[in-house]
Amino acid sequence: MRFIIKFKWAIAAVILALTVVLSLFSPNLTELANQKGQSQLPADSVSEKANAILKQAGENNNSISVVFTLDHALKKDTEDQLRKMIGKIKKINGVEEVMSPLTDEKEVKDQLISKDKKTVLIPVTITGSDKKAEKIADDIYKIVPDDLTAYITGASLINQDFGHSSEDGLKKTEVITVCLIIGLLLIVFRSIVTPFIPIIIVGFTYLISQSILGILVYNADFPISTFTQTFLVAILFGIGTDYCILLLTRFREELANGHDKKEAALIAYRTGGKTIFISGFAVLIGFSALGFAKFSIFQSAVGVAVGVGILMIVLFTLLPLFMVTLGGKLFWPSKKVLSHSDNKLWAFLGKHSVARPFLFIVITVIITLPFILTYDDQISFDSTAEISSNYKSIKGLQTIKDGFGEGKAFPVNVVIKGEKDIATAETIPYLGNISKAIEKVDHVDSVMTITQPTGEKIKDLYIDNQLGSVSDGLDKTVKGLGDVQSGLTDVEEGLNQMAGQSGTAANSDSGGSLADTADGLGKINKQLQLVSKQLSQTGNTAQAVPQLTAISGQLRQIQSGLEQADQQLSGQQKQAGSLTESLNQLAKGVRSANDGLTKISDGITASSDMLEKMSKSSTIRDTGIFIPDSVMKNKDFKTSIDRYSFADGKGVQLSVVLDSNPYSEQAITTVNKIKKAVANEVAGTPLEDTDIVYGGVSSTNADLKDLSTTDFSRTMVIMIIGLFLVLTILFRSMVMPIYMIASLLLTYYTSISITELIFVNFLGNDGVSWAVPFFSFVILIALGIDYSIFLLDRFKEEVHLGIHQGVVRSMSKMGSVIITAAIILAGTFAAMMPSGVNTLMQVASVVIIGLLLYGLVILPLLFPAIIVTFGEGNWWPFVRKKMKE
Repeated sequence: MRFIIKFKWAIAAVILALTVVLSLFSPNLTELANQKGQSQLPADSVSEKANAILKQAGENNNSISVVFTLDHALKKDTEDQLRKMIGKIKKINGVEEVMSPLTDEKEVKDQLISKDKKTVLIPVTITGSDKKAEKIADDIYKIVPDDLTAYITGASLINQDFGHSSEDGLKKTEVITVCLIIGLLLIVFRSIVTPFIPIIIVGFTYLISQSILGILVYNADFPISTFTQTFLVAILFGIGTDYCILLLTRFREELANGHDKKEAALIAYRTGGKTIFISGFAVLIGFSALGFAKFSIFQSAVGVAVGVGILMIVLFTLLPLFMVTLGGKLFWPSKKVLSHSDNKLWAFLGKHSVARPFLFIVITVIITLPFILTYDDQISFDSTAEISSNYKSIKGLQTIKDGFGEGKAFPVNVVIKGEKDIATAETIPYLGNISKAIEKVDHVDSVMTITQPTGEKIKDLYIDNQLGSVSDGLDKTVKGLGDVQSGLTDVEEGLNQMAGQSGTAANSDSGGSLADTADGLGKINKQLQLVSKQLSQTGNTAQAVPQLTAISGQLRQIQSGLEQADQQLSGQQKQAGSLTESLNQLAKGVRSANDGLTKISDGITASSDMLEKMSKSSTIRDTGIFIPDSVMKNKDFKTSIDRYSFADGKGVQLSVVLDSNPYSEQAITTVNKIKKAVANEVAGTPLEDTDIVYGGVSSTNADLKDLSTTDFSRTMVIMIIGLFLVLTILFRSMVMPIYMIASLLLTYYTSISITELIFVNFLGNDGVSWAVPFFSFVILIALGIDYSIFLLDRFKEEVHLGIHQGVVRSMSKMGSVIITAAIILAGTFAAMMPSGVNTLMQVASVVIIGLLLYGLVILPLLFPAIIVTFGEGNWWPFVRKKMKE
């Protein structure tokens, strides 16, 4: 420290130069937070696997929705406006596809136009980042007609608006924090100089920290989120001010004891500096533990550890400059500092707590336990509740919910990927079974895939419908055979009549021949009657086909005979003219009947072939679906295959619309049930060995819930173990660290329970934001440990007076410092309240309540009682070093 004081100006110049250079040339941390700070799940999470599969297949296009809300039902002039607008949207750079609601396809219309026709949805497929999506949305807004109300929404746009909201909140937090700290320090120190010292110290720290983090994020992919800067501001200004208060208070105390400014600074750092080193190191360990989290947004708080490390350097290098340069003028014009006085309240509480330890432990339990017992751990994953409803993306989402239902905006995407083509007639039917299984899950509204592209199944694919069609076909075949019989009967009668006429004419042989032909037709009719009866009774198409083929051959012979007879008659006598004309007509009738039989035979053959294929198809037995080759080649069905398959048919998708808010806890539960239903359904099918993953907002939140829960538990254990080891070494005790950490756990669960009560029970939120338990725990434990260190480190100095008296004296000396520090730190987090970001407001609430509870209840009531209860056991398994009198 003497070296630092000796070269104080050179050190200050280096810090100033470093700050300027880093600020000028380092990447902008705010911009990096917007670019890279969105919630990014690990690559092995289910929803990220779904994104990766689609991205690899070139199907990772983004999607936004333009939603129009009309004052009246959709009219023709409005339709004309929308058509023109759709044409303009297609020309915007980055737009891949626009789905028009103004189509002749009823199914598409029903999906994109609400039942009351007052809400119209235009889905737009785009390429590019979230920032690009925002640019496209801005371009679309420019072409919206003035007399129409439109909002554009989508996951990308909501993410961008969340980033803008956080950025605006950060600016408010910075200004409010500085003003609040200055105001509080003016009250505490009653000086117009003192408040600006912590601001300068922390200001340099913040600028350097922000620049270094920018470099790390840009060059080393250091974790960052939209919360990083806000937490950095609150924590650095909070603990930085607290540490300055402790050092300045001790410096003021030593000046009052008659030491000169240089010696007072050395003593302040020798005593208070040691406490700050221990506290800062504990905070550093706490936030560094976040590096063990798997989730990037949790890891991003490690940036605070970087800031704390820099704060310690600046505190020990720059603050001494102000001490030895200004001396007593640091506190001008005040002659007395509030924090220097003994705290009578803490002295009073300490005195009675050490006298009645059990009573004060019971009082603490009575204050905290009711809140802990009522804690329901209600968590919300609704990111749309994080930001103001004034943002257009949120208005658009609400419009879609009102017009089409909550789940329409963000369906669950079931992605199935195999090693070979699975979009085949042998595999597609199993999608029907999967769809039915998903539809049975509670809160599933509809499922869209190849077999039901609009949410309604294609009935013609199902065997019961196909067999009905075959049965109808057989009925028509029997009727057709009846028609052929009727036609042949007419021909037979005509031939018999002509046979009589030709017999009395020129050639009696012709009459006999025609009579024979008529007789032949009579026999054929009897055969047709038998075939028709057989088909009606048995439906045996396989037996009917050869019979009809034979009959057809006989008819060809008769037709040929009639044509020859016609030629013979035409060459004989004039009287045969009318006969030849009639004979020609009869020959045509036979030909027509034969053609009819051929068509009937072909139809029966096709039906027979299809029935044979059905009999050999395993999909019918497993799914009740059979897809003929003709259907696979059908234009509409091919469109359905193209829409819901990818990777050249190696992958297929199912889009699941829920009837609940896709961001809700209910949606997460539904996704987990869908996963189980699909897993059960694909077992033992050709899809069993495929990769099945799930995308969409609800699936992402399901992963988020699992990840945040496991990350929270892991980080909590690591952080507690790390703090325990550090505190054990620094305090040479295993008992003190246990009740220090236990007291903070008690404070945390009480605070988050009260926060849940405020935001859920009173304000009507669905739950506490999912990130709040993690961040508030880390912040409260890391910062709260400072105050127990302040107290117990002073207790180590005063314990030579005896344990009871040492506790009372350390409390009277540190009470004002701790209360002041807790109020200032709580104040810096209170500056997060106007941010408008739900997570920040809730984290701030937990920390504020926790710090005030810790500073006003736990430390003054519980700690003295615990310390005197353990007595000399406080230093177990080590032995207390006793000072010589």
